[in-house]
Amino acid sequence: MCVCLPASDARREYPVDITEPYRGKKVLITGGLGFVGSNIAHRLAGVAAELTLVDSLIPEYGGNLFNIHGIEDKVRVNIADVRDENSMNYLVRGQDYIFNLAGQVSHLDSMRDPYTDLEINCRSQLSILEACKKHNRDVRIIYAGTRGQYGKILALPVTEETLKRPTDINGINKTAGEWYHLVYCQVYGIRACSLRLTNTYGPRHHMRTSRQGVLSWFIRLAIDDQEIPIYGDGSQVRDFNYIDDVVDAFLLANASDATVGEPFNLGSGAALPLLEAAKIVVEVCGSGRIRLVPYPDDQKKIEIGNYAADFSKITRAVGWRPRTPLREGIARTVEFFRKYRKHYWD
Repeated sequence: MCVCLPASDARREYPVDITEPYRGKKVLITGGLGFVGSNIAHRLAGVAAELTLVDSLIPEYGGNLFNIHGIEDKVRVNIADVRDENSMNYLVRGQDYIFNLAGQVSHLDSMRDPYTDLEINCRSQLSILEACKKHNRDVRIIYAGTRGQYGKILALPVTEETLKRPTDINGINKTAGEWYHLVYCQVYGIRACSLRLTNTYGPRHHMRTSRQGVLSWFIRLAIDDQEIPIYGDGSQVRDFNYIDDVVDAFLLANASDATVGEPFNLGSGAALPLLEAAKIVVEVCGSGRIRLVPYPDDQKKIEIGNYAADFSKITRAVGWRPRTPLREGIARTVEFFRKYRKHYWD
């Protein structure tokens, strides 16, 4: 099964430089040493944005100082926890844009330690938004949501109006985090929006465990010429986005008035079964092998079934479309991690 949306000119360039609104502006990125945050930082470092990266560097959550390799002199790093209200009260002052990417993203970890997930994905969001309310209501802020907010899906593709039926604590708390942003937008006028991400992969991803990105873990195993375990028969459909396309979406959405107060899906337009994705990884790597295995009990209980996103809402709002085919994105990812493996493996 492959869920494909109508074809588009996916390789077209945007008619304007999407980094231009950020030129010389003050930009705060929470989770800035993590996967998505550091890739945004690399993009904005080229337009002389005044970048502050906030990260707790908790080992399990993906922060990695090597993620800013090459731009160290163009960013300011603040090692802080977004749950710390005093830190956030200081850090949001004077910022023009906030990319709010700090969070706990593992579905399994949220079930094993729900209180930490609650603290990071709910309380921390309130800390950031309260700081904005008190000290910087003019800021633009964008939140990183997740396809996990939808849970088990009854019909594909998923639109922003699809009923949400989260299967784990993470999906519940991420939904709350998103709605905090939208409520603060509605009530206090803080210009906020949310992007619901789906299986983002690419360079600078956390590669030390399997709990933060299924495709990235497949890539690590294949690079190491190890066995890639696929649960069940591998027919479960997933939607994958390459990191460069996701960065495009964040930059477009956070600079546009058309997105204020709204949530938006991201997606590829070409969702496919996990087994097929794993086969592409093995082909691109030229190593690794696949084995079908039974679902572990803890995974089976929170399995979402098939997922494919309708991203037409963000296309209408800001013109975003994914531009990187899966095979090309995997090839770029493999090249990066083969070069910098020692900085990302155990």
